[in-house]
Amino acid sequence: MDVSEAVLSRRSVRAFLDTPVELEVIRRVMDQARFAPSGCNFQPWEATIVAGDKLRELQGKMAEDGMMEAPEYDWTAPNDHEQYQSRMFELAGQMFGSLGIDRNDEDGRNTFSMRNVVSFDAPALLLCHFPRYMKEPQWSDVGMWLQTVMLLLRGEGLDSCPQEFMAYYANTIRDFIGLDHDSTMFFCGLGIGYRDPDHAANNFERSRVPLDDQVKFVGF
Repeated sequence: MDVSEAVLSRRSVRAFLDTPVELEVIRRVMDQARFAPSGCNFQPWEATIVAGDKLRELQGKMAEDGMMEAPEYDWTAPNDHEQYQSRMFELAGQMFGSLGIDRNDEDGRNTFSMRNVVSFDAPALLLCHFPRYMKEPQWSDVGMWLQTVMLLLRGEGLDSCPQEFMAYYANTIRDFIGLDHDSTMFFCGLGIGYRDPDHAANNFERSRVPLDDQVKFVGF
């Protein structure tokens, strides 16, 4: 598929088939993603990709240990501003509505949200981490790399689900993959696999802000 098709067909998949993903395909994607841009060519991204029995072992360990009291970084700050909070609420309404989970069904919403622990049954999980001394520009570089990975996965017919939620299990994950707590920042997970094309969570219409509300064109 071309780049435009990859961008438009990419979505956060929240129901995967149990079809395995071949190591050769993931290696090809990760090898190509090395050419993502980064300031000063620092290439700050690092990752560990887990599958099979090891992935199930990690998921069991996360379920056993439970969530940390708070993640090490805050991704909810925009929630303090109505403009951004409304976007989050709109997405939640669309997603949970597609699943038949009522706005007031807190247990139903929490149960589905905890499916993050098993990455919505994705057969492979990328765990993104990097040295703690990386600053905001390098975090941005890591985001560009992750987007590159996700688009390359689409080019292979695969899907993904980026999961900042995994930051609630940073200590368990670092211990499991052998990372030092003091020197390594765990950022997020990325579930990888083939989407279930029939699942409601993969088929609701996603809203986006109109282009002219976000981008100005000057001098054309």
